[in-house]
Amino acid sequence: MPINLSKGQKVDLTKGNPGLKSIMVGLGWDINAYDSGSDFDLDAAAFMVGADGKCPTEKEFIFYGNLKHSSESVIHMGDNLTGEGDGDDEQIQVDLSKIPANIERVAFTVTIYEAEQRRQNFGQVANSFIRIVDGTTGEELVRYDLGEDFSIETAVVVGELYRHSGEWKFNAIGSGFQGGLAAMCAHYGINAE
Repeated sequence: MPINLSKGQKVDLTKGNPGLKSIMVGLGWDINAYDSGSDFDLDAAAFMVGADGKCPTEKEFIFYGNLKHSSESVIHMGDNLTGEGDGDDEQIQVDLSKIPANIERVAFTVTIYEAEQRRQNFGQVANSFIRIVDGTTGEELVRYDLGEDFSIETAVVVGELYRHSGEWKFNAIGSGFQGGLAAMCAHYGINAE
């Protein structure tokens, strides 16, 4: 049985699963029955950040335009342009053993592509979740359902992996931003040009 988290809850990943090395982070969502005249294109991303809470370089921003970190520790499995269908809409593979020593956290985010132009926000998105699956066994370890707490936000930090006393933990964050991907990038020290 996966552990179902609430906002702000933290859970050990590697302490209870000492052999855990490879995980798959799945993110999913549904669009409410509201027609803004445009397709919704939600994008998952991973920000690999150091002790200062910022990405050391732009190479630590893993998204549809940069699918793989040079260490091969974080690999985005590709962009889903519609979010249709059940299950994960986008997936990010993480090899905990390959994450560089200067990276303390990996934050997983979802943003709405061209949200301002398309007049879209997370108030129009339902059933958003993040789940962590053991990459070896396929067992779902952790799941966090975001609920319907958002209205005007166009970007959400869903959750993050972080190092603590040599172990990896997961924190269910569920924190929204206005300003979409640009605001999210600025938060993590990336110039979003």
